[in-house]
Amino acid sequence: MLKRPVLLVCAALLAAFSIYAQDYKLEPIDSPPPSLPAAYAPVIFQHSGFRVVGPNGAWCEVWFRNAIPPGPKPADSSISFGIAQGTLLGILRFPAQGADRRGQVIPPGVYTLRYSNYPVDGAHQGVAPQRDFALMTPLASDPDPNATPNFDALVQMSTKASGTPHPAVLSLETPMDAKFPSVAKEGDHDWVLNVKVGDLQIAIIVAGKYEG
Repeated sequence: MLKRPVLLVCAALLAAFSIYAQDYKLEPIDSPPPSLPAAYAPVIFQHSGFRVVGPNGAWCEVWFRNAIPPGPKPADSSISFGIAQGTLLGILRFPAQGADRRGQVIPPGVYTLRYSNYPVDGAHQGVAPQRDFALMTPLASDPDPNATPNFDALVQMSTKASGTPHPAVLSLETPMDAKFPSVAKEGDHDWVLNVKVGDLQIAIIVAGKYEG
């Protein structure tokens, strides 16, 4: 017969596994991002957003552009998308405390998502098989949707989201055998939002910390 302490440990492990095993799911949003500036109204597809719901409720909400302007052809195979540096991809809202790909805590709020590639240097070696990322900036600090800030400027903007010297980043990928729209598990810990933005298919890891 199991003793009470063993029973309590087993119950705790089962509860922890139950929470960990819960899936994320996707819900449609038919309203625009809150407090969207007038300058963004013509750019953002306001009445078709996505809410990613996790074990503890709504994790994040995302609204993409009507269409993402094409940029230069990728310079090498480590870049997945032909999108110009600094291009606005969309708007993300964390209803409660969020996190980025590095596990940095991101306060509740509304953020722009802008495209960039991480640099080829020793500090970023092996962080992802592709160099495509979305950098978050507080919407109030990013007034012009048509701006295309260079890498250094965008990193500086994004540190206002992270509150650290490192920008707030989410990984971007090419979807693999995905349904659109959908949220799917990738590997042991990551959850990926798969969407079509115009003709562009894009996947963004919205939950999960890089382990490396």
